[in-house]
Formats: sequence, structure tokens, C-alpha cells
Amino acid sequence: MAPVSKAEKKTAADAAAWMFNVVTSVGIIIVNKALMATYGYSFATTLTGLHFAFTTLMTIVLRCLGYIQPSHLPFTELLRFILFANFSIVGMNVSLMWNSVGFYQIAKLSMIPVSCLLEMVLDKIRYSRDTKLSIGLVLVGVGVCTVTDVSVNSKGFLAAFVAVWSTSLQQYYVHYLQRKYSLSSFNLLGHTAPAQAATLLVVGPFLDYWLTEKRVDMYDYNLVSVLFITLSCTIAIGTNLSQFICIGRFTAVSFQVLGHMKTILVLVMGFFFFGREGLNLHVVIGMVIAVLGMIWYGNASSKPGGKERRSYSLPTTRQQKLGAASDSDDNEDKE
Repeated sequence: MAPVSKAEKKTAADAAAWMFNVVTSVGIIIVNKALMATYGYSFATTLTGLHFAFTTLMTIVLRCLGYIQPSHLPFTELLRFILFANFSIVGMNVSLMWNSVGFYQIAKLSMIPVSCLLEMVLDKIRYSRDTKLSIGLVLVGVGVCTVTDVSVNSKGFLAAFVAVWSTSLQQYYVHYLQRKYSLSSFNLLGHTAPAQAATLLVVGPFLDYWLTEKRVDMYDYNLVSVLFITLSCTIAIGTNLSQFICIGRFTAVSFQVLGHMKTILVLVMGFFFFGREGLNLHVVIGMVIAVLGMIWYGNASSKPGGKERRSYSLPTTRQQKLGAASDSDDNEDKE
């Protein structure tokens, strides 16, 4: 049996990371939908705080077992990340309340071009024509699937603007921090999860009351609802970890583009689990277009020049020039 090459191992690890993210993301959406629609637990921000509290417990256990090594993340970097991440969560919740579902979906789709812009400006990434067209095809396909009624107002637009930019910056920052400080996904979660849990559990109940006019402490907790909350928090550990793994291995743009496969899976599973009407023609067409776009993107971005960092030649110092001249003289003497 031929030994497995390094490229094959990387491909297998990449596929496993994507599958981990897809399964946990779709799973948590299904569980949360049941929790909110069936059991009336509409406290989304507080629930997210609980998700990060469970994730914090996971990182503490792994640190005690020696799976997470001590690492350093400057406080200013942590604070910046927490601001981006929490504005993303709050912005998304407020955007969904103030906008129509159609405009909310358009706002989510606009995260891809915003993430592209961030990579082009901050990382000097250059995209080929095929890569850009494939991204456009994905946007069209997912838009056909999900965008129905579209209405917008000034405060809804502002909420969507904050949500899109903060989410794009948060996802960019995951990749940036892992690369700059050589942090693993576990290490980065160990730094960020406690801070996010603390802030969201403090802000969450007040924000949820403002959005729903219901108090989280007055909710009728029973055995089944608590089990669903616990299940949601447990799956969230995998969702948070897999997001950091995927963005660390790839980039925020790739995570956004291929991540729309989750949107399609959620649509399909929604029809089966929640008694909605069957798939109509325009939704099926949208799904096919989106999947073709994702396949095209994967192929185009992996080709040479499909997505690459611009390289700039560093200015040559006088000492380097003298060294080069000396090497050249040595070579001539040898000849």
C-alpha cells in the first residue's frame, strides 16, 4: 500500500474540518429552531452567552488535561476581537427584528464581498476572474433560495450595516490572530470564550427584553426545555471550535462561500423536520446554482493565481548589494 502523501493528508483534514463545521452548525440551527418555535425560548443573545460559557468550561477541562498549552494574546487584541464578535451577535439579532427576512438574507450575503474587500486591503490578496465569478454565482444561487420579500428602513439598514461589517471583521480577525500569534483554535477559544460569555450573559438579558419584551428569568423552565438548552450549548462547543478551525485553515472568504452549503442543508432539513411545504422550483434552481458556484470556487481558488497574496520586493540595502557583488566576484574567480 502506497504511503499517504502530505497533500492527501491535508485534503482529508480540510474535509474533516468542513464536515465538523457543517454538522454542528446545521445541528444547532435545528435544535435552536425547535427550542424557540416549540418551547418559546426567544432569548437568543442570552442563549449565545450560555454557548460561550459551555465552551469556556470545555477549554478549562482541556487545559487541565494538558491539551491546551499556555499562550499569550495581548489585551488590546482580545478587546478588539470581543467588540467585533459581540457587535456581530447583537447586530444580527437586531437586524432580524428590524428588517424583513429578505433584506436580512441580502445583508448576510453581502458579508462575502465585504470579506473579500478586507482581504484585498489588509492582506493584499488578489482574486482571479474565475474566482470572482464563482463567488458571484454562489451569491446569486443562495439569493434565489432565500430572498423573498425585501423591504428596508433607515434603522434596519444601520443594524444590518453594523452586523455585516462586525461579522466580517470578527471572522477576518480569527485568521489574523491565529497567524500572527501562532495560536491554535483551542488556544484562541481559551482566550476569547470566557470574555464573550461574561459580556453576553450580562448584556444578553437586557437586550433580549428590549427585543422580545420578555424576561429570561420569568421563562417557564421545565425538564424538556432545559434539556434542549443543554443540547444547544453542547453542540455550540463544536460549532465554535469548528469555526475557528476552518477559518484558521482557510480564510474568512472561503469560510463564507463554502459555508452557504449550510444554508442549503438547513432549507432542505426545514422542509422535512418542520412540516413546511415541499421544495418549489425556484428554490431548487437556486440550490443547484449555489452548489455549482461552490464547486467552481473550490476549483478556481485552488489553481495557481486563483487567490494569492501580492508580493512586494524589499528594498535592497547597500550591504546586501556589496554581498551580492562579492558573491559574483567569487563565482568569476572560480570560473
